[in-house]
Amino acid sequence: MKNLFARFAQDTSGATAIEYGLIAAGIAAVVITAVYNLGSTVNNTFTSINNTMKGQ
Repeated sequence: MKNLFARFAQDTSGATAIEYGLIAAGIAAVVITAVYNLGSTVNNTFTSINNTMKGQ
């Protein structure tokens, strides 16, 4: 039983998977933020163009 706990304590493969998961979550958060901001900018641009065309 002592040997089993020693092997479990030295096993770091699970930590690597968690690290990759955290990196993927961070990248996803950055991409979502960028797409949200870009979408707002594009929406504002098209609204401005639409208002300008209605005024003519």
